[in-house]
Amino acid sequence: MGPGHPECPERLVAIEKALKTQALWPRLNHQQAKPVDRSLLRLTHTEDLLHRLESPVSDGAYAFIDPDTCMNTQTYEAILLASGAVLQAIDAVMAGDSRHAFCAVRPPGHHAERESAMGFCFVNHIALGALYARQKHGVERVAVIDFDVHHGNGTEDILANEKGVLMVSSFQQGIYPGSGTRPKGQNMVNVPLQAGAGSQAIRLMLENDWLPALQEFQPQLLLISAGFDAHREDPLAGLAWTDDDYALITDALVGLADTFCPNRIVSSLEGGYCLDALGRSVTVHIASLLAPSHKAV
Repeated sequence: MGPGHPECPERLVAIEKALKTQALWPRLNHQQAKPVDRSLLRLTHTEDLLHRLESPVSDGAYAFIDPDTCMNTQTYEAILLASGAVLQAIDAVMAGDSRHAFCAVRPPGHHAERESAMGFCFVNHIALGALYARQKHGVERVAVIDFDVHHGNGTEDILANEKGVLMVSSFQQGIYPGSGTRPKGQNMVNVPLQAGAGSQAIRLMLENDWLPALQEFQPQLLLISAGFDAHREDPLAGLAWTDDDYALITDALVGLADTFCPNRIVSSLEGGYCLDALGRSVTVHIASLLAPSHKAV
């Protein structure tokens, strides 16, 4: 994205460092992503958008999508690898080769709409994963969970009223992208949170909104847009989540999966821009995914 941009390569470095510090790194089965087949991107995006993303960028130059989102010569390859990682992870959990999966990818994807790239995002990896899982693996019910501090407008745009898909999300009300308070589809459960909301709001959200909807839906696969920018140390928003809150949410989702779709969670990195908090939060998230069993709160 360019020097000084919050969506930077150091984000993945911080995650790796934290995982190694907490001795989780050797417990993971590391897989190198392969680029997604371009034809699959047409499940979620228009040919016009894909053509624009493929347009050449001169060496040393940046092509701006919006004031905060730009491409260089390596961006398109990174986009294909990020989407490819999510689809590989879905293949692995559906085949029983992996017990849950976390995709440490960038750029993120949940703001990318069917026709538009925006908000640091170019294509929507999780929305693609949901449609891919239904088409490739015949999954009848896919649940998408998005706990990024910013509403996943792109995922909602693509999946609103999509048969066999439920999306539950939380986000800080009144910040970018300014959407979510009026869901676009009957399959959307959106929970706007006020600035400063923390652990108590999370528990209420899980107990009153997310878990009842997910339990009624009985998902066969969980896909998580895992944004960690609701952390109280993150500079881009104003919620007050802690490391433990991410463990709480992940424990609840693993408990749900234990009931309806054991070992079938694929989580993909979205936001999170305080490097220390990002590393710690991803570590507790992955530790919960690794734990043997949970009960939903």
